[in-house]
Amino acid sequence: MRLLEKRASMNARIDTVLTKFRSRVNSFPPGMCPLALYRSILQMSINQSCGKCVPCRDGLREADRLLGRILSGDAGENATAELRELCETIAATADCAVGVVAATTVLDSLTEFADEYESHIRDRRCVEPATQTVPCMTLCPAHVDVPAYIALVREGDYAGAIQVIRDRNPLPTACAMVCEHPCERKCRRSIIDDPINIRGLKKYAVDRVPADQVSAPKANVPTGKRIAVVGGGPSGLTAAWFLALMGHGVDLYEEHEKLGGMLRYGIPEYRLPKARLDEDIAAILKAGDIQVRCSFRVGRDASFEELRRTHDAVYLALGAQLGNRMPMEDADAPGVTTAAEFLQTVSREGMDLTGKKVVLIGGGNVAMDAARTAVRLGAETVHVFTRKRDDYTALDSEIRSAMQEGVRFRTLLSFLNIETDRESREVRAVWLQPEIVGTYDDQGFVTTEHSSAYPYRFQCDLLIMAVGQRSDTAHFAEAGLPTVRGRIGADESCRVPEWDGVFSGGDCVTGPSTAIRAIAAGQVAAFNIDEYLGYHHKIGCPASAPEARPSNFVRTGRAEIEERNPFERCRDFGHVECPMTEEEAAREAGRCLRCDFYGCGALEGGRF
Repeated sequence: MRLLEKRASMNARIDTVLTKFRSRVNSFPPGMCPLALYRSILQMSINQSCGKCVPCRDGLREADRLLGRILSGDAGENATAELRELCETIAATADCAVGVVAATTVLDSLTEFADEYESHIRDRRCVEPATQTVPCMTLCPAHVDVPAYIALVREGDYAGAIQVIRDRNPLPTACAMVCEHPCERKCRRSIIDDPINIRGLKKYAVDRVPADQVSAPKANVPTGKRIAVVGGGPSGLTAAWFLALMGHGVDLYEEHEKLGGMLRYGIPEYRLPKARLDEDIAAILKAGDIQVRCSFRVGRDASFEELRRTHDAVYLALGAQLGNRMPMEDADAPGVTTAAEFLQTVSREGMDLTGKKVVLIGGGNVAMDAARTAVRLGAETVHVFTRKRDDYTALDSEIRSAMQEGVRFRTLLSFLNIETDRESREVRAVWLQPEIVGTYDDQGFVTTEHSSAYPYRFQCDLLIMAVGQRSDTAHFAEAGLPTVRGRIGADESCRVPEWDGVFSGGDCVTGPSTAIRAIAAGQVAAFNIDEYLGYHHKIGCPASAPEARPSNFVRTGRAEIEERNPFERCRDFGHVECPMTEEEAAREAGRCLRCDFYGCGALEGGRF
């Protein structure tokens, strides 16, 4: 019995350490050779070995020697087979988790990076040249020059900071309010204390100088070309901005009454005031020859073939504005809606939920938006149910803010069915099955299984399903465009294969994603459309990065964006975030290490 308990304890420890190792892999800076990364993890395990068992003491050192030869290009063709056999032996015979985890991690690398092993052995180099880059610029999907605009904020040149942001992203205000800031994830400042509050500094800049008061770069001479951009959301607006600056004419078609897409109709007012969004849109429309047609639907007001015939190129940026419903009985009953439909209805018409009990299924950012909106509409209670803790994919800050505003969270509950009134068919309750946690799957997510507890009934007046969104691509599929599960088939350059002059990007290609990724797609599409038309335009940036000051290595607290009192903000749709003070912004900007000038990834001979 003791032996079984010891083995179970060791297996649990192995799972924990493996998870930590995988997290360490994810935390390494972009651009690093993956084999060098795995060798460094192996060497850490060697240093942890107690030396009592041969597989760990000698086997790991032999594995390190083999990996070193592969990295240096001195290994033979059988090196990966030797390494695999050695690590399988270590994993099967080591006495403790140190050897087992180290060997298993190397075995994982042999599967995940087989092409890298082959390239190092055959060509004596990485698959692509491996060079470390500035993490914040690399991890920003639009590759905004983050250190430059932070430095400009530090110097008090807020208009210059906005110009640098708009060199890659023409929606600085919207992103300052709602961006998930992936640029902060591997900020090198975290080696000292905490990542720079990059989104906070961007917000400070646009709070000080409205985007529509900052001049746009001078547009190139007119080319005589005209491009149709279908969709006035972040991706379509970005493409229109860059194409207009290049000198092309743009016809921007939007299905709704106003431009903005899901930024206007899917993000609540308390997170993104629409007057602030209008500042970005006004600045974009000043960039050049952009003609806007709202309340225009392709397939109703004009066919896709008409657009192709009357334009030199077409960019489809449809977004993902249709909510998914669960495939179950009464999913379309009165009182049952999707998060996307709920938010769009509120933004257009408003809604009164006074005294209503609201249940929401899902744990993403859209779910948090819907839950917090329901609170502001007077709902008596708002409950969020998910099956697993992993289903809470929303930002921690969004979940925390929802809790502060009175949203109640329950997990380990699977959604069984909807109970409706027999006569009116209106929703009356949902039935939920308690779950218990199980093992972790291959992706590192915990699994669940039904508990022995009985299902129970939970009363509600409104059921909101936040289980994903999709694009309305029916007309384009009928026209013959390649679509898979409602997504348009386009490559990384946003070209639709075998369709001359047709490009597509954003959520209608990738599925529901973030605003900054849609912006990045619009940027890529614009430059590739320009190349397709036979040009190679360059767009100048009026501002540049100031000279770098010496880096500050003194441990300093991170300046956070404060929010209004939750007991007050949950009663209205006023913007929840408070502005940074001048002192906070200056100190936060001063924490930047200016990786663009110092250390690995410094931008020699110019910037992006």
